[in-house]
Amino acid sequence: MKKNIAIVDYGLGNILSAKQSFVKASEDNKIKAAVKITNDPKEIDLATHIVLPGQGAFEACMLGLKNIPDMIDRLCANVIHNKKPFLGICVGMQLLANTSYENGKHKGLGWIRGEIKKIPSTGIKLPHMGWNEVTITNKNKLINLSVLKNYYFVHSYYFDCKYSTNQIGRTNYGIDFASFISKENIYGVQFHPEKSSNQGLEIIKNFLML
Repeated sequence: MKKNIAIVDYGLGNILSAKQSFVKASEDNKIKAAVKITNDPKEIDLATHIVLPGQGAFEACMLGLKNIPDMIDRLCANVIHNKKPFLGICVGMQLLANTSYENGKHKGLGWIRGEIKKIPSTGIKLPHMGWNEVTITNKNKLINLSVLKNYYFVHSYYFDCKYSTNQIGRTNYGIDFASFISKENIYGVQFHPEKSSNQGLEIIKNFLML
């Protein structure tokens, strides 16, 4: 069966890099897939897999989604009700939370219970930028325990996950925080798999195979 991958373009994601990594992962692993960047809610209905990249501030990203008529409704229908595989990357993961405290208090999608908080800056530089280890805390279909667990991060805020069952991996940078989360068909990674060499491509491959 051919996969139809919809990468949601709401004006603030790292779109081109994400698309290239999904194309490479599908070609390298002989997975039949069409990868499309789209801001058309109708394309979400046609997709088999949905990707929400993110770059910038939480509020601006949520506003970007809200400014596309019917986009949030179509995402909810396809991800929450139709259970299509979904991957949120960086701020795209943070948008899954109930609330963000980045530059005020802002409402998120609320798909995975938690809050977005600033990493305490005592003795460390912000943003957290560069390679760091992800320690796996729960088994998951997206990550193979035999591969390297270092991934590329760029962020100053973290996902404070309410339930430990939704935490797949954790990372330490000043504090321990959830860097990989999941709930049923919904996955979120704080790091950038598209910038994380072969181990990032492995996660993308595993997502495509869902």
